[in-house]
Amino acid sequence: MVVGKIRRVAGPLIVAEEMKGSMVYEVVQVGEERLIGEIIGLQGDKAFIQVYEDTSGLKVGEPVEGTGDLLSAELGPGIVGAVYDGLQRPLSVLGSMIGPFIEKGIKVPPLSREKKWEFHRNPEVKPGDKVEPGVVLGVVPETPILEHKIMVPPGIKGTLKEVAPDGDYTIEETIAIIDLGGGEVKELPMLQKWPVRKPRPYIKRLEPVEPLITGQRVLDMLFPIAKGGKAAVPGGF
Repeated sequence: MVVGKIRRVAGPLIVAEEMKGSMVYEVVQVGEERLIGEIIGLQGDKAFIQVYEDTSGLKVGEPVEGTGDLLSAELGPGIVGAVYDGLQRPLSVLGSMIGPFIEKGIKVPPLSREKKWEFHRNPEVKPGDKVEPGVVLGVVPETPILEHKIMVPPGIKGTLKEVAPDGDYTIEETIAIIDLGGGEVKELPMLQKWPVRKPRPYIKRLEPVEPLITGQRVLDMLFPIAKGGKAAVPGGF
């Protein structure tokens, strides 16, 4: 783990030295308040860091600690219906903890580690089967109308050794074990972490073909949106 120190502060841009061994887009914790930042450039032993929180109060010489991880999003049961800030901090949890104003350096898991979800294994997948990315291991009824499919994550391929029986599990508990070959075994929880700058792989892209009718003529006529498509509605800044 690389630990450097701040050399210069210019608004949200931080220049840190003694950062040899870091990588571009690595997440770092900046200063005594451990603000979240991302390395956007490297030059010698210097790292140029974009900080995603208020940098007021940072001083030259404060530590900059590398995490070795890329900026990632957590995926799993509990993400539907949640409202996050740009660092995937759940605003409802922050509101109950500290009120309507987000403090610097505060860190909250995007998905609850304590809540248990009702897992139903896929009866068509059995121990001994060959599995690959996208194979559905089971489902979680996340909402009354939505089933969250628990799938083999990208990059994992092998022989299924074990699948958890139907029951209640947290997102960090193991629900499947896969033999990758060569004596390597992978335990799979319902939680997945995925780098935000890396495109999520897919087998086939489904193009939206059905319009989303809002009932508001000004939207449906001037700004039509397809079901499954994307739209941005800017507001006050």
